Amino acid sequence: MDISNMDITQTNTTTGIKIGHDDAPVKVIEFINLRCPYCRQWFNDSEATFAEYVANGKVQRIIKLFDKTKPSLAKGNIMHKYVPKDGQEDTLEVIAKIYETQDNWGDLEDHEDIIKYAENTLGLLIADDVASSKAIIEEADNAQIIFVPTMVVGNHIFDQKISQEEFRSILDEA
Repeated sequence: MDISNMDITQTNTTTGIKIGHDDAPVKVIEFINLRCPYCRQWFNDSEATFAEYVANGKVQRIIKLFDKTKPSLAKGNIMHKYVPKDGQEDTLEVIAKIYETQDNWGDLEDHEDIIKYAENTLGLLIADDVASSKAIIEEADNAQIIFVPTMVVGNHIFDQKISQEEFRSILDEA
């Protein structure tokens, strides 16, 4: 990942889905798209690390569902509208359910079919937050973040290729 042009000072910890306590000393910002297989890999690989660090109050996870215009990722934009934005327990469950079925709905060509899949097959309810979606796109543009997943912890910028050992080290040092 080329991070030379990124300006992480343009990211924030106010916009996005917050998992964990606001007073957690470490904030992990995640720009993800639910159609991206690398974002799914990150979500699955980091699940145990996040569960531990969020539960012990050390980390707040800030998930930014990043709407993309690339046709293959635009399908994820539809699923973003079905993720509860209040950061409750069901938020992670819904994201997990969407990722588990990514290969099924991701192969659908018609956006209406993806909507039907979300509602009828996954049993999800619309939870669209247009203002938040626009704010995340603007934030990513200002920070020159173009790839998903992109994670930010303090001055560290990384993607799904980071090992969980490295990730834990960054969290412990922050």
